[in-house]
Amino acid sequence: MYKTPVSVLVVIHTPDVQVLLLERADHPGYWQSVTGSQNQGETLTQTAVREVAEETGLDATRYQLTDWNIQNEYEIFEEWRWRYAPEVFHNTEHVFGLLLPKPVPVSVAAREHLNFIWLPWREAAEKVFSSSNAEAIRMLATDRSAGSGNRL
Repeated sequence: MYKTPVSVLVVIHTPDVQVLLLERADHPGYWQSVTGSQNQGETLTQTAVREVAEETGLDATRYQLTDWNIQNEYEIFEEWRWRYAPEVFHNTEHVFGLLLPKPVPVSVAAREHLNFIWLPWREAAEKVFSSSNAEAIRMLATDRSAGSGNRL
């Protein structure tokens, strides 16, 4: 079964703009926010909640999950194209934010991630490998109301 070329990016952050990053197991040194493909029949919010649970052990329904109404389209990296139908070359990513009151330890999915780190937004934006992830993190700093949960 091929993956659907629709995914979520969930930027997990605190009111003082600390950001949770995960290190990819298949690419040590590649750091990112929570990401994952939508399953057949899921809403984007359900995908975000599931991916947060799978990748961090956190229950996103206990916190403030917000759809930022931002979509990014990008070319799927060659090394990951085998996961998609042969004619699929692009993915549409939907950006969400998850506001936690403070940094908390998480349980990374061993098959997907090696480690986690909480960083101030500037450091987090510099550390992530994805430009759309970096841009989403920078948006937290430009929207100072992020701490109150108001988004774009």
